[in-house]
Amino acid sequence: MHLPSLLATALLVAVPGSCAPTHDCGCKTPLVRKECWHRMFIAQYEKDLRNLCCYSGAQPYWDWTLDSNSIEDFRKSPIFDVETGFGGNGVFIDISSWTNVTKPVVGRTGGGCVTDGPFAKGEFEVHAGPDNSTAYNPRCLARDISAEYGISKLNQTMVDWTLQAKDFFEFDQRVQGGVTAESQGYHGGGHLAIGGSFGEMGDMYSSPGDPIFWLHHTNVDRLWDKWQRLDWPARKSDIGGPDTQYAYPYTFFGNKEYQNITLAYVMDFGNLLPDRRYITVEEAMDTQGERLFYTYDS
Repeated sequence: MHLPSLLATALLVAVPGSCAPTHDCGCKTPLVRKECWHRMFIAQYEKDLRNLCCYSGAQPYWDWTLDSNSIEDFRKSPIFDVETGFGGNGVFIDISSWTNVTKPVVGRTGGGCVTDGPFAKGEFEVHAGPDNSTAYNPRCLARDISAEYGISKLNQTMVDWTLQAKDFFEFDQRVQGGVTAESQGYHGGGHLAIGGSFGEMGDMYSSPGDPIFWLHHTNVDRLWDKWQRLDWPARKSDIGGPDTQYAYPYTFFGNKEYQNITLAYVMDFGNLLPDRRYITVEEAMDTQGERLFYTYDS
């Protein structure tokens, strides 16, 4: 983890009626525009940490490749430290006899409430979700960590292969992967490595309820920025893919009509951004541009 900090439970503020910790706030998040959408999302989160939570540091990212050489390395990652990190796993839930598990993740080791660290049961609550519900629903933070799965999706080989993509259309497919746990790229792989079958990070809507979400997605953004900078003149405007979720090439549930995304495509952030609801893809293309104005240390 870079730029580590002792962030208390104020790291994620969720109040009754607020949809801040979810992906669903009247927002439209097309499947393959996640890089653009999340870039704006994490930038706003950093602003909120500074303005609402008196945080004075930078937005940290979790370089999971440093922890993915072995199962033991992953389990001992500083990210899970109870004092300087984000705490560890949830209570183990045995599902060996279950027949209706919708998200089977190999090597899962938790599933229940987090037991230690600043986000343990009794110290922290998730307020929105599960799924796309924004109703006030206070509950403990659940994690279902799988080091075995994590090292298979978050290793240097996977990152290097992704960065070798020749254009954004190919890059995005490598980042996202398929719809099953086995076929995920490092985006979904990071979610399921922490969320497993029953953890908050495994919920595509309410995953921001786990503070590790923000470090994971900041690293996903860092890698997109790194890929862009490998050929900045060409890639500063390289975007593509469908404007409809699960349309080509993500036809996991059949064919859907779609239009190809362009720089002029407008992303709807609902009430997530305080100053503007609508942001174009072009405004999210450059981390060092006028709208965002940040950079990474490596």
